[in-house]
Amino acid sequence: MDIGVHLPQLGRGATRSALKTFCAEAERLGVHSGWVSDHIAWPTDIESKYPYTDDGSFPAPNSMAWLDPIGTLLFVAGITETMKLGQTVLIMGYRPPVQTAKLMATLDVVSEGRAILGAGIGWMREEFEVLGMPYDNRGKRADEQLEIFHELFTADTPSYDGEYYSFPEIKFEPKPVQDHMPVWIGGASEPAFRRTARFGDCFHAAFEPIETVEAEWKRVQELTVEAGRSLDEMQLSIRLYLDPASAMRPELSIAGSAEQMIETASKWSAIGVDHILVDITAPGGPDARLEAMQAFMTDVVPHI
Repeated sequence: MDIGVHLPQLGRGATRSALKTFCAEAERLGVHSGWVSDHIAWPTDIESKYPYTDDGSFPAPNSMAWLDPIGTLLFVAGITETMKLGQTVLIMGYRPPVQTAKLMATLDVVSEGRAILGAGIGWMREEFEVLGMPYDNRGKRADEQLEIFHELFTADTPSYDGEYYSFPEIKFEPKPVQDHMPVWIGGASEPAFRRTARFGDCFHAAFEPIETVEAEWKRVQELTVEAGRSLDEMQLSIRLYLDPASAMRPELSIAGSAEQMIETASKWSAIGVDHILVDITAPGGPDARLEAMQAFMTDVVPHI
């Protein structure tokens, strides 16, 4: 099983020195991939409901520092050599698609083929409005964006004419280093499952109980077969809290002692999870999260 870590992109860890220290240690420990989240601006008043908490509230305060996701990964690409670099997830509707494609191609080039495109449709209407981007039909728009990325990344003279986006024949260089940049699709709805089956290389679930993810994964597999694709082409990833202090909801976490963490991670492996992304919640700032990653990679991961 591969292990990814959420990078210190937020809060007190969102500094050059913290990122350099954390990423160097992650690579030394053999972490598979480093991940960032996507928010650009926080409205003071948010009525939209976050889909991964019981009461719909977002767990981070709107005053928290939040580095740009692709900008952070461009920096990380320059200070790392082996980790894959992805977003959990990039909100398709926040940016014009050709611009996003240019940023992702640039990331893949400067990282020498380590980019993963994590794609989702978002949930916060107010943030779309702040950015001047349409919130309605964001699923269909995301599908068109993914089609555009494929066109730009593969065609010698790409063009596109869709319902929401269009552009004439252009030159788009450089192409990504990878022949195919992996696409990881997030979401917890039937359209997200269909999007995964159509465009994805991995279904990237987040902060859901194991029974829920198991059912979602079964549906993704059914739709993948219906789409005429081999199940060998599809992986399953889960984002969970790494919570040594057992402060978060236990069904959304890998928590407690090393033995308890091994047992929990093994249960996720048993339902078909190929990749666990840990979001470290250890109190005490960047140093505590670094120590939690060290303990997890040393005492837990070799036994999963």
